[in-house]
Amino acid sequence: MASEQMKPIAMLLLGLNFCMYVIVLGIGGWAMNRAIDHGFIIGPELELPAHFSPIFFPMGNAATGFFVTFALLAGVVGVGSLISGINHIRSWTSESLPSAASVASIAWALTLLAMGFACKEIELNVRNSRLKTMEAFLIILSATQLFYIAVIHAAATSRR
Repeated sequence: MASEQMKPIAMLLLGLNFCMYVIVLGIGGWAMNRAIDHGFIIGPELELPAHFSPIFFPMGNAATGFFVTFALLAGVVGVGSLISGINHIRSWTSESLPSAASVASIAWALTLLAMGFACKEIELNVRNSRLKTMEAFLIILSATQLFYIAVIHAAATSRR
């Protein structure tokens, strides 16, 4: 009985996380595209400067390149966790729990890593409004993804 009460909560969290991961992917894709288009360009006859970083972003600060890279990774794995999450919610059995929980845990770990870079970027204090939005979404996602993992595990333990 209690496990069936958790099913709508799990669906809500899965949908919410999916929407937020898609937004993170959109903003991260914009930042990556902008970095590729407007990044550091050097001619064939010139040498690289001493403090050249291959992860250079023209907007933001020194943490922006790492932040965007790991945010994109977390977003892709987070959207990928939707597939196993939908399968688990559809069947809602203990046999489908391990795949949903493992992919969700990997997405959460990558989200925490990206959130760490977001905190460093906030500390360095030079960034635009889109990056601030992506930071906020990743900080919120680190909590909602954990709640999703807790809900699907709580439902599994209440069925026993």
